Amino acid sequence: MKIIDPHLHLFDLKLGHYYWLKADNPPFWPDKQLINQSFNESELTLTKPYSLSSFVHIEAGFDNEQPWRELDVLEETCQKPFRAIANIDLTKSNQQVIATIEKLAERVSFVGVRHLLDEQALVLLQNKQVLNNIKILNDKGLVFEAQLSLIDQIPVAALCYVIENNLNIRFIINHAGFPPKDIHSIDWQRWHSNLTKLSFYQHVAIKCSGWEMTDRNYKTTWLNENLSLIFATFGANKMMLASNFPLCLFSHNNYQAYWQSIISSDFFQALNEQEKSALCYDNALNWYSMNNVIN
Repeated sequence: MKIIDPHLHLFDLKLGHYYWLKADNPPFWPDKQLINQSFNESELTLTKPYSLSSFVHIEAGFDNEQPWRELDVLEETCQKPFRAIANIDLTKSNQQVIATIEKLAERVSFVGVRHLLDEQALVLLQNKQVLNNIKILNDKGLVFEAQLSLIDQIPVAALCYVIENNLNIRFIINHAGFPPKDIHSIDWQRWHSNLTKLSFYQHVAIKCSGWEMTDRNYKTTWLNENLSLIFATFGANKMMLASNFPLCLFSHNNYQAYWQSIISSDFFQALNEQEKSALCYDNALNWYSMNNVIN
């Protein structure tokens, strides 16, 4: 089975900043030291019957002021074809954002950007400067990675407004919108409701990864429940399976073990071959415009 992993991070601690990985800086995870090291492409190892054809690298705080530096290092060191999502600060002036995008566009791997929304989602999505800069992304037809919890209705409503007014951006929800640990809770119902709202937009897709961010010891029953619901909501063409490597190592021994857990899940095994290919390969190929980088 061919896999395009649409959400992973490679670290080079000698060249990059990665302030968030340092022990004195948030997030203050007790196990953060597990990933506070360099990770390169050689660790993305899969054995038969699985093969990694390509991947999408998501910015990891390498250099937030000069985000093209991260892409330069990746393009120099990676052997597999890949796409890159670069960091961008949408609170900066229009001129600064345009200049950054122009520099990024000189890199062949560049396909889109991410400004982490998370707890600041509502503030950012109602900021006039941010909204103006999102229009620039729209004019360029870029991918925008939207990382935020889908539990709270008001930030999601603000995101929906942005989506409705920027039809040329491919919006991709990160980490399944962080489904809550308790599938019987009101929060889980709210997550489901907001998931449904976002699914109506044809230029919005969702990536399923980051399970370890909710619970390091998440259960397969919880994983299956979430994947089944997302599939029923978003359908076979707007859903992607991803790893969040190396953060998936919080819950699995290695890259192979993570993908084995996904592919052996009851949810995945119940899919037909076309659906399996869509979730593991075809959708990433389409949403990240990878046809011209994969032979």
